Amino acid sequence: MPRVVIIGGGFGGLQCAKKLRNETVDVVLVDRQNYHLFTPLLYQVASCLLNPSEIAAPLRKVFRGARNIRVRLGEVASIDYDTKEVHFVDGAALSYDYVVLAAGSRANFFGNDALAARALSLKSLGKALELRNHVLECLERAAASSDAGERARLLTFTIVGGGPAGVEYAGALAELVRLVIPAEYPEIDPAVVRIVLLEGDNRLLPTFAPRLSRYAQRELERRGVEVHTDHELRSDDEIEGATFVWTAGVRPSELAGDGCIDVDEHLRVPGRSGAYAIGDLAAVRDRKGRELPMTSPPAMQEGRHVARHILATVADKRVRPFRYRDKGSLATIGRTAAVSQVGRLQFTGLLGWVAWLVVHLYYLIGFENRFQVMLRWSWFYVRDDRPVRVIVQARRRGDGP
Repeated sequence: MPRVVIIGGGFGGLQCAKKLRNETVDVVLVDRQNYHLFTPLLYQVASCLLNPSEIAAPLRKVFRGARNIRVRLGEVASIDYDTKEVHFVDGAALSYDYVVLAAGSRANFFGNDALAARALSLKSLGKALELRNHVLECLERAAASSDAGERARLLTFTIVGGGPAGVEYAGALAELVRLVIPAEYPEIDPAVVRIVLLEGDNRLLPTFAPRLSRYAQRELERRGVEVHTDHELRSDDEIEGATFVWTAGVRPSELAGDGCIDVDEHLRVPGRSGAYAIGDLAAVRDRKGRELPMTSPPAMQEGRHVARHILATVADKRVRPFRYRDKGSLATIGRTAAVSQVGRLQFTGLLGWVAWLVVHLYYLIGFENRFQVMLRWSWFYVRDDRPVRVIVQARRRGDGP
């Protein structure tokens, strides 16, 4: 059978492999990690609401029983498009008939190495755990400090990036501080805590409707977050506080080279026989010529399309060109507060929050994970608590920036 090598077990790669399951192709799914990570909920791991295992699904378990899918743990060093071989950093090689580049993205500091050296991010499970540990350690050190200036520094949290990731983490951090400090840290005056959110655009959530942006800012400020828009951060700017979290942008994986990979109407890489690119490392455009955002919905649709195109090519059939169907955007600010935009329909508050809950539970991989996360959210809603507050040392090997 023709061999399809899928590089990356994220949203796009996973959907592509699932669409090829039990078809007349031999599939090898390659990833540096042995699990699929539900990245939209990484901030809930970082803010002490969810355990890491509740948003990660082992790839071998996902494809248990699939007769034509194998999982290969490894890091890809390069691809030889002439000989149709994938080369790994350990020296191994894997031949292919079709290769799907779905390696995702990494944090983008826009060339500011000084900022990159100081920043914490939310791009991997290890990074989320590192951020959780750091915040909890700041609370412990602040409680033990008798120096007012040092305590203020430890209790100032600066978040750069007012997109969904920055807004959601700022809201979650504000809830963590509100719930934990008064009940468990009598040494700390809650009024000393500062959460600062910086956004370079003139409003938060710039891809959402202006009304939803205004609502998100009001809700964050009501929760005690200081919001500053039109704030361009330079490498020599002094970052307030001991915590500096970067959510301001992403760039394609190293496999893409210097920028996103251009693709044709079927997401094929021009001039590379049998090669496709999807997700964050592909420059895919909608019907109006606008490049699709680096988010999970486009990646999932692209993965399914590539699978259909490969099967059609093997069967000598044709399929229609790829067309992205925008199913809406969501972001949560905190308990019972979220924004939801589906076409011209816009929802805020409790209705938007319920929509956010339902969508995220639906797309979470595995019934067990869905059940555990639903229990966590129910506990949080009833008891108003964030229970996962154990300081552990995260394994950081291979996490990337």
